[in-house]
Amino acid sequence: MTSNIFSNLIKDFRSLPAETEWLEFKRNRARPDEIGENISALSNSSALLRKYSGYIVWGIEDDNHTIVGTDFLPREKKVGNEELENWLLRNLDPRIDIKIHEGEVEEKHIVLFEIQAAVNRPVRFKDNEYIRVGSYTKKLRDFPEKERNLWRIFDRVQFEEGFAKKDVSSDDVLSLIDYSRYFSMMKEPLPDNRTAILQRLSSENIMISVGNNRYDIKNVGAILFAKDLNDFERLFRKSLRVIVYRGNSRTETVKEHSISKGYALGFEGAMRYISDQLPQNEEIGVAFRKEVRMYPQIAIRELVANALIHQDFHITGAGPTVEIFSDRMEITNPGVPLIDTLRFIDEPPRSRNEQLAALMRRMAICEERGSGIDKVIFNIEVFQLPAPDFRASTHSTITVLYGPRKFSKMKREERIRACYQHACLQYVSGGQMTNASLRKRLGIKDSNYPAASRILKDAITSGLIKSKVEGAGSKRDSSYLPFWA
Repeated sequence: MTSNIFSNLIKDFRSLPAETEWLEFKRNRARPDEIGENISALSNSSALLRKYSGYIVWGIEDDNHTIVGTDFLPREKKVGNEELENWLLRNLDPRIDIKIHEGEVEEKHIVLFEIQAAVNRPVRFKDNEYIRVGSYTKKLRDFPEKERNLWRIFDRVQFEEGFAKKDVSSDDVLSLIDYSRYFSMMKEPLPDNRTAILQRLSSENIMISVGNNRYDIKNVGAILFAKDLNDFERLFRKSLRVIVYRGNSRTETVKEHSISKGYALGFEGAMRYISDQLPQNEEIGVAFRKEVRMYPQIAIRELVANALIHQDFHITGAGPTVEIFSDRMEITNPGVPLIDTLRFIDEPPRSRNEQLAALMRRMAICEERGSGIDKVIFNIEVFQLPAPDFRASTHSTITVLYGPRKFSKMKREERIRACYQHACLQYVSGGQMTNASLRKRLGIKDSNYPAASRILKDAITSGLIKSKVEGAGSKRDSSYLPFWA
């Protein structure tokens, strides 16, 4: 925040008749617990009032808004041996964005805490959630109507509808958003004047006009078409990171690279970069040798696109990540999946970010609804790779692609997972899994059909597949369905 913006903001705050439910004035009082409670309250109240941020200002009298300055130095203050800012963040759940600004106004030192509005659930400090009632900080649970209204807002507000940058000029819009690439990716002609360009971006919901040639850039516009996500303070942590490790553990990082362009602009470059980092296998053709990447490109493309589209943007401090090991590849995005990982193959995907998903489908970055994971599994089978593992952790979704491994080296759970996914793929493709099709999938010799029979029996015992005909058991010529069919 520049000194001029800082001064103007303080001037605007002082012009208000009194403190509000999103603004708190203080002189020098800076007790850590009280600050934490105020942050929780201001964040929740800002969400309730549809404000982008809440604020605490030190150095201004509460009653008459006189500038008196403050001795509070937040970056030097500690709680025990811990810096105040880290201590506050550690005790807030979820960890919202807090920006500390300091400056001189009328030659007096002023401190400003800029506090992100709560986005998907109330912000808690230690054991309680707080809310502002007039100019007072109270426990949220003591005001059930405010709590109900807050949850109604969380149910309605989507990430795409939030703002990445507010009140910017048309020149700033055209410098921050790569509008020419937007038109080329949409296969539309570039208008010959800036008015038409701005109107088209507004009609696409990339931004909205707020009058006087000023605009608010929406999150969906910035996350897709930003020339550099680092220009947007609350989005830069959402850049796609690619990390390459030596060996099969995270003990030694070879390289790490962040794609800072908006997802739409940077997607193809990201795919090329990821492909270049992957191990290669040498394939001998009729006349020539050629290098073949370890994993099918279409599978990587779909899974990375899914990680971008289906992430929970409200989880701060984390973004989509691709990690490459010698024996596997892990693709992670913040947010637990909205459907059971066992149903990824057959269920149409549910996205938290429908506008984002729709735009990426229109630009052919991802597959049509419901077909992507089917193609991932199909191509994994073509490459004769172990079945991918779809996992849900406490705060994220993880997909693991494994490098080539002989059937004899596969663990029991890996064989069962491959059997289940093969049954799902056969079913949604109009076919059916048999002992023979499973042998082909896993590279088992025809003479070794008992090995496939054991896997089928284990998958039935695990509750993942069932015989198509009641009582058919696991005979050599039986067919099998996924448990949900």
